[in-house]
Amino acid sequence: MPKEYIASIRRTKEILGKYGFSFKKSLGQNFIIDANILRKMIHAAQIDQNSGVIEIGPGIGSLTEQLALIANKVIAFEIDQRLLPVLDSTLANYENVKIIHKDFLKADLHKTIKENFAPDLSLHIVANLPYYITTPILMSILEQQMPIERITVMLQKEVADRMAAAPNTKEYGSLSIAVQYYTEAHIVMDVPKTVFIPQPNVISSVLQLVKREKPLVEVSNEDLFFSIVKASFRHRRKTLKNNLVSYFKETYTSEQINNVLQTVQIDGKRRGESLTIQEFALLANGLFAVTDIK
Repeated sequence: MPKEYIASIRRTKEILGKYGFSFKKSLGQNFIIDANILRKMIHAAQIDQNSGVIEIGPGIGSLTEQLALIANKVIAFEIDQRLLPVLDSTLANYENVKIIHKDFLKADLHKTIKENFAPDLSLHIVANLPYYITTPILMSILEQQMPIERITVMLQKEVADRMAAAPNTKEYGSLSIAVQYYTEAHIVMDVPKTVFIPQPNVISSVLQLVKREKPLVEVSNEDLFFSIVKASFRHRRKTLKNNLVSYFKETYTSEQINNVLQTVQIDGKRRGESLTIQEFALLANGLFAVTDIK
């Protein structure tokens, strides 16, 4: 165990000074300087010696170090070439860490998992995500159907609230449904600005997504299901029926949409934010049954 963790204000400033590192706003770089927060995050992720972990954006290695102390193996994707020599130095004592210099969104994750983790390990993603690209990263992970048990990430509180939101709340929307279709989502804790350097302009949260064995609902056509969800939240003040008629005017007649709404017993005067994921599935399967694009 090191005398002083990377995740401390003194050590972080020392490392930044040694390498003359300057933060790139375009990469959303905010480094954590509180090891206690990181340990709570790792505890919530249920990481142990039987865990393989993928990290996205390790920075100078603050979270990576805490993961390496507990996990079997850690693979971290870093896009910023300037940080590679820093990580080589700060994580030199941890043989169970591998840094991959690559844009996470362009990586072949199935190949990475196969080449780097023993098949008997439980796989996790734990990361302090760059805020500007949080949603594309998480949706990419979920849509690729990888063998990941849990995703535990630090992200902007506003986005975390939307991902974990329930119906009939202002946060609930197409992102909530997309995330909860694949996972059980809950917020572990909020994180103050003061534990970062530089301090972000927003409060952060740790969000945990536990992968479902199969999607929450069974739909005949996923593309249609997500299109209906998107359409229903397009104009939040409009009724469900009006949104659907406007969005699908080239595919369905107003009468077809009305008939399906009546068949599945959903009032077209409701707004999208009031529908559960199960109701969206009923609607999607009903519309699929009368569509020509099968």
